[in-house]
Parts: sequence; C-alpha cells; structure tokens
Amino acid sequence: MNISSPDNYPESTYFQRCLKRLEQEVLRMGTLVEESFRLSHQALFERDIDAAHKIPILDKQIDRYYRKIELDCATLMTLQSPVAQDLRLLSAFMQLVRDLERIGDYAKDLGEIAVKLFPYESHDCMTEIALMSNHAQMMLATSLVALADLDAGAGKRVKKLDDTVDDAYDHLYHRLAYQRDILGFIEPFLLLALIIRHLERMADHATNIAQRVSYIVTGHRG
Repeated sequence: MNISSPDNYPESTYFQRCLKRLEQEVLRMGTLVEESFRLSHQALFERDIDAAHKIPILDKQIDRYYRKIELDCATLMTLQSPVAQDLRLLSAFMQLVRDLERIGDYAKDLGEIAVKLFPYESHDCMTEIALMSNHAQMMLATSLVALADLDAGAGKRVKKLDDTVDDAYDHLYHRLAYQRDILGFIEPFLLLALIIRHLERMADHATNIAQRVSYIVTGHRG
C-alpha cells in the first residue's frame, strides 16, 4: 500500500480506499488461516502427511500478511490523522490480525504434532477432539463472515460456541489426566493434551476476532 496521497485523489477519498484495501487484505489473511486450520484438522484426524507439510508454506504467507497489515495500519495512523471512528477501525485491525496470526501459529504446531502422532494407534478420544476442532473452525469462519458483513451481533454468537469448546476441553483434559493403566509410551497422551489446549486457545482467538468486529461497529466489545 502506498500511503502518500496522490495529487489527483482527494485526501478523504484516498484514505477510505486505503481502509477498504486493508479490510480486503485482512480477509485474505483470514482465508489463509482458515485453510491452515483445515489442513491441521486433516493431518490430525485423517493422518494426512501431505496436509501437514503444506501448513508451514501457508504460515509464511500468513506472517507476511500480518507484518504488512500491521505496518500499513501504523503508517495510516501516523500520516493520515484519522478521526475517532477510523482510528478505532485501524486499532481493531491491528489487534485482529494478531489473533489471526496466533491461530495460524497454533495450526502449524498442530501439523507438527500430527506427524509425531502418526506412529501411534489412534486414541479413542480422537472423535471428541475432532468435534472440538470442528467447533473452533466454525467459530473462526463465523468471525470472518462477521468482519466481512460488519455484523455487530457475532460476538455473542461466537461466545456461545466458545463455551462449548471450553466444556469439551475440560472434559477431555480430565479424561486424559486421570486415565489409569496406561500401557506403552506416554508421549501420545502428552501430545493429545497439547492438541486440546491449542484448540481451546484457537477458539479464544476466534472469539476475540468476533468481539473486535463488534468494537469496530459499536465502539464496544460484543
């Protein structure tokens, strides 16, 4: 993005064009994060090694978007002196892309965990963990749709889904932590505990995104 306002564009019109371009870049970054999350699910629950190997490539693209959007937001804040509502939008974008970047990092970690799990037999709690992953992915998708539509009510809807993910985490953690008569290696249990923790954190970041959309629209977190 070239921040310097061209002579043939009125300053306010150019600024709005910059904001629109930023929004499109955030949504493109969100699409990459969704794909990375989907691939991590595929690697974990379908034992797809190719999916696991695709995630680091996507993660590099996600990181590039993150750095560019953050820099562009900071530059607009510094050079364009935005009014209160536009400043709120830029501030929310900067926080929102941090949430997206963290979800992408967790997806990358899940892909690496999937590879470590490949040699072991599937644990009987994997079906429940897969459902937890589906809920977290649904939360991310809902949050990104809310951003595209500037839907202020999405924060409350996503928070309800987050409660479901939190309940699943508590149940699965208790199940793994108190399992008796473990035969063989302890590593798969440690990895499963990491998976559910990562999914719980990914859901939290998706909730943050939806609440930041509410902030953009209303000035208050939903």
